[in-house]
Amino acid sequence: MAKRDYYDILGVQKNASKEEIKKAYRKQALKYHPDKNPDDKQAEENFKEAAEAYEILSNDNKRQRYNQFGHAGVSGTSGGFGGGGMTMDDIFSSFGDIFGGHFGGFGGFGSSRGSRQRVNKGSNLRVRVKLNLQEIAAGVEKKIKVKKYKECSLCDGSGAAEGRSFSNCSMCNGTGQVTRISNTFLGQMQTTSTCPTCNGEGKMITRKCPVCYGEGIIKEEEVISIKIPAGVAEGMQLNVSGKGNAARRGGINGDLLVIIEEIPHAELVRDDNNLIYNLFISVPDAALGTAVEIPTIDGKVKIKIDAGTQSGKILRLRGKGIPDVNGYYKGDLLVNINVWIPKSLSREEAKLLEKLNASPNFKPQPSKSEKTIFDKMRDMF
Repeated sequence: MAKRDYYDILGVQKNASKEEIKKAYRKQALKYHPDKNPDDKQAEENFKEAAEAYEILSNDNKRQRYNQFGHAGVSGTSGGFGGGGMTMDDIFSSFGDIFGGHFGGFGGFGSSRGSRQRVNKGSNLRVRVKLNLQEIAAGVEKKIKVKKYKECSLCDGSGAAEGRSFSNCSMCNGTGQVTRISNTFLGQMQTTSTCPTCNGEGKMITRKCPVCYGEGIIKEEEVISIKIPAGVAEGMQLNVSGKGNAARRGGINGDLLVIIEEIPHAELVRDDNNLIYNLFISVPDAALGTAVEIPTIDGKVKIKIDAGTQSGKILRLRGKGIPDVNGYYKGDLLVNINVWIPKSLSREEAKLLEKLNASPNFKPQPSKSEKTIFDKMRDMF
């Protein structure tokens, strides 16, 4: 397979300055860093590919030969990044200063220096987003304003002043770890721990950035756009990767955790993906039948109430509920019929009902199955 153009790999123009190339490489390395993409072979190859591109373009002589002859002009001079001749730790060893000394060896790749340096990770942020039933049913994009730690734009998150002023930690000699030997009744015991002086970074800043004072991050407000899928529910948590706090002096951003709060609807009650509406009708409407308007998520609809409808009957409007968050199906709207019995009657109304009550049609007429149930219950008692 033909190699990709080094400028395309880093996403820079051919006339890019050294600083622009370094900044572009740093972004690529953070994007494809193995700690951020565990067990992802393609991300690992992209990480090595970016290192190879930077190794060539950051060297004036190699860059000149590459510009003139292409890959043939630098064949065998790239240190073997793309071909696997160098390990991941060799990449970190060569270019670790770009990250402020944070990226060293890590599990799964070994360490040429017998140590493991820490990869900084920013903390997660949690926000609550309130949604009404219409937004939940359709899905929505929300813009929220959060105050968070962001990468310092002056030092590109390194924490160092211009010129990348770093030196090896005098306590751990750049390894990021310190080893202590103690005498016990079992003999000598050796323990290894994170260097307390450099916090496992292996390097110290000699000249700090005047804006972030060596932290590599500053607190600012940011407007973040969040796409919320249809069908979410109260208490559900969505994870927006990389939108949390930035890490100190380079590293991996934390995540933004979005917790859903559901605003109750004035008339509709949610039951999983179904919606329930309690419809109250009068005795004459239940007896004679009628047509009524009921609310749905999409607006009012008219439904027919058949003559002789009994209280407790449920009408099902298919597909008028909430879609499943995974997109498998859509719930229904269940209309629960309640026949309203007046609590007080005038003398004329009472006489009219007494007259109607004398009619056989106004006597309870249970179905055969209901009669069977009643008879069994009577026998039990």
